[in-house]
Amino acid sequence: MEPSQLSQNHCFSYSKCTGRKKALCIGINYRGQSRELKGCINDARHIWDFLIYHWGYKSEDIVMLTDDSTNPRSQPTRKNMLDGMRWLVKDAQPHDSLFFHYSGHGGQTRDKDGDKVDGYDKVIFPVDFKLHGEIIDDEMQSIMVKPLPSRCRLMVIYILCLFSPALDLPYRYGSDGQLKREMVSRNSRALKSSPADVISWSACQDGQKSVDTFLEGVHMGAMSYRQAFISSLRKNLGQSYQQLLRSVRKILHPKYSQKPQLSSSHHIVSTSDAMSEAM
Repeated sequence: MEPSQLSQNHCFSYSKCTGRKKALCIGINYRGQSRELKGCINDARHIWDFLIYHWGYKSEDIVMLTDDSTNPRSQPTRKNMLDGMRWLVKDAQPHDSLFFHYSGHGGQTRDKDGDKVDGYDKVIFPVDFKLHGEIIDDEMQSIMVKPLPSRCRLMVIYILCLFSPALDLPYRYGSDGQLKREMVSRNSRALKSSPADVISWSACQDGQKSVDTFLEGVHMGAMSYRQAFISSLRKNLGQSYQQLLRSVRKILHPKYSQKPQLSSSHHIVSTSDAMSEAM
């Protein structure tokens, strides 16, 4: 089945982003644990600022989960993260703008249902993963992608160490904007695609490390804030997805070896705008 046929079968169309705006921002430094990180909480806060001051989100429509919070309900536990994902997509309507950000550790585990081309499920690690386990991409896809209606946009940004889940989306694009590879088996592709407008940005390729950086006295992930993604968007909100991907990579190179990735639920038309319709 060709990408155009697949999108047609799912009645795919782009969101106008004129409806409700909701966001879930997660930053985990794993304070006091082995492999502690430094910049993930700051990543989440910078994303929060950008959503409010540049994309018109309201603070009451953004849920923040960080492991420096004194409120147990705002801690990035496995339960709170899954509850936050369900809240994000609850009652989603056509032309809504939903945003999910995760900054923390990532990894992979053996694929159990046979849907992955590489044989591995990608995972993210809640602050309490040692007690309650990780969250796999299949679970995130089931919660955040499957329920979405046509013409609803979900944008995802992963800033993490090593493997990026990409929400289990079937299409991945290279820096030239061309389809790089399909991430799920041909038999599973129809199940993993969506009528919604779902785009996922990852800070690095699988197996690469998304390094922290230190800017103006503040720790932050190398893909966030002025250093790359937000910096590029501030300069040009009307660029296409592929243009944004190339811009982010240009900012990171040659200082950082990581190569951010773009994945989607549908075949992206090279002329489609990423941001001009506004999140």
